[in-house]
Amino acid sequence: TGYWVAESGAPTESQQAFDQVTMSPKTLGAFTDISRKLLLQSSIDIETFVRNDLATVLALEIDRAAIHGSGSSNQPTGILATSGIGSVAGGTNGAAPTWANIVSLETEVAQDNADIGSLNYLTNSKVRGKLKGTFTNSTYGEAPVFGLDGRMNGYNTAVTNMVSSTLTKGSASGVCSAIIFGNFADLIVGMWGSLDLMVDPYTSSTSGT
Repeated sequence: TGYWVAESGAPTESQQAFDQVTMSPKTLGAFTDISRKLLLQSSIDIETFVRNDLATVLALEIDRAAIHGSGSSNQPTGILATSGIGSVAGGTNGAAPTWANIVSLETEVAQDNADIGSLNYLTNSKVRGKLKGTFTNSTYGEAPVFGLDGRMNGYNTAVTNMVSSTLTKGSASGVCSAIIFGNFADLIVGMWGSLDLMVDPYTSSTSGT
């Protein structure tokens, strides 16, 4: 805390405040069977193919959970389930995004003194398509909100379908999408280990898998 003091006066001592992010391990798994005949007859390296496919599925789910994780049912807490981060609603029952919504998102972050660091937008392909046809000034047909350079209002914009397009807002059930803006350096994913692959050649041995 800063104090204005008189000549030869001393400021009151104040202390720094710290916070702690508490993490707890979660487990994400995927399971598949490979038949003996598939291994013998495949024209590709099926073992590598399946390994890569399992790894990709798990990586995509980690991304999805970082965005939409509920914090319950053995899931981590994602961005959209984090309380107190601020939000801008397009409408009571959802609405098509506008240039004003984008500016309001940035304002919501800025008024919390959080508009620093790795500031980016994150949304899905449906929103990108909509905003490419939405203009900053519809009267004069100015630049589209989602620019040809892949940026919105000067900020990089990542697009992934891990951002759901089946959200619900009011009576708009299962048709809404999210747009996220913030410092993505503050998104923390704790990893207690790397990908573990366990091959079990015995459980279904009688059926040749």
